[in-house]
Amino acid sequence: MNDREGNRMPDHGRQHAPAREAQRIPEAPPVAGPTLTARRRTGFLVTLVLGGLTAVPPLSMDMYLPALPEVTGALHTSAATAQLTLTACLTGMALGQLAVGPMSDKWGRRRPLLIGLIVYIVATAVCALAPTAPLLIGFRLMQGLAGAAGIVIARAVVRDLYDGVEMARFFSTLMLISGVAPIVAPLIGGQVLRITDWRGIFVVLTAVGIALTTLVWKGLPETLAPERRHGGGTAEALRIMRGLLADRVFTGYMIAGGFAFAALFAYISASPFVVQEIYGASPQTFSLLFGINSVGLIAVGQINGKLLVGRVSLDKALAVGLCVIVLASAALLLMATGVFGDVGLVPIAAGLFVLMSAMGLAMPNTNALALMRTPHAAGSASALLGTSSFLVGAIASPLVGIAGEDTAVPMAVVQLACALAAVACFLGLCRPWRRGTGPTREAEH
Repeated sequence: MNDREGNRMPDHGRQHAPAREAQRIPEAPPVAGPTLTARRRTGFLVTLVLGGLTAVPPLSMDMYLPALPEVTGALHTSAATAQLTLTACLTGMALGQLAVGPMSDKWGRRRPLLIGLIVYIVATAVCALAPTAPLLIGFRLMQGLAGAAGIVIARAVVRDLYDGVEMARFFSTLMLISGVAPIVAPLIGGQVLRITDWRGIFVVLTAVGIALTTLVWKGLPETLAPERRHGGGTAEALRIMRGLLADRVFTGYMIAGGFAFAALFAYISASPFVVQEIYGASPQTFSLLFGINSVGLIAVGQINGKLLVGRVSLDKALAVGLCVIVLASAALLLMATGVFGDVGLVPIAAGLFVLMSAMGLAMPNTNALALMRTPHAAGSASALLGTSSFLVGAIASPLVGIAGEDTAVPMAVVQLACALAAVACFLGLCRPWRRGTGPTREAEH
């Protein structure tokens, strides 16, 4: 028996009752063809808006990274406490998605998105004025809670408009657009630090939030028709999420994607100290290396979307990406522990480049494969995907600094552990060999 997306559903049996429960969630009728076609014709502007929304996390995180060592001195705090400002933002983005996802399934996409963006602007502006580390951590949490709206609703809009291979390709296109953010964000942050201090970075982020809110107001139409919305309150939202989590395959992709993201975030939170403090690079050099790594992620993401999708099983592409992440993490750990002697910055940077590039296979394919199973509750499914990723990433962030600022070993250990956990979830829960999702079957969608 196959589901709507062409994936083989579990055989009948008591052990598969949770999967059947997930399929009993009532589906709303599809949107009429002309309406959907009209929405797709919005073309470039909607693509640009969705790319901007998915760029909110890297902008909020990466523009701030070159200033992280400066924050420790300016606020008279430790490196671990400064990294908590990243963890707070990430935790907020995780928890906020749990609320925004069901809200967008109930009220539509535009209203929760605009409210979230307005709160994001206010919280970011207050971060620029924070006099102490605890206050900065608190408003970074609020910034993350509000910024979650852009993440979860962008994925839900893609699920509203696209399906199957077309959806996987669009996710890769979004990676191209949103991938510009990790490249330019540290560069902008480094240049802002030339003329002002770390507070100026939050001023720039406030301006970005205002511009994005204006673009959403004028350029993003409502993509969830009233007849497709879910009524009910918190109990209904929890019931839908419980049904989604009961689907073993969806949960497998969700957790595998979360651990892969955690390996990426271990790099994001530790690299400013590894590159600048351990290897003596300037903020501008760090920004350049970070941008080069982001180019690798974008390039592989485009290879995935333009060349692999429709020709190679999404599961096979995902498996290759996860294996490369494991190998790159293992190489980084060997170099960090001195197995190859004092390797210097260049080999470490090369290992980080390979690891980040492989995310171009892991991230779009885990999202696409999970959302293919959830056409009936895209907002809630998107919220669960984002929450799992950001929560695991938030846990990984403080661990990379547990041994201080003078070693890269904790970063490499966390990356390898997360990569191995992602592979274990993919093999143990998704079991792609049992569902037979080859390129031909996926191409039919």
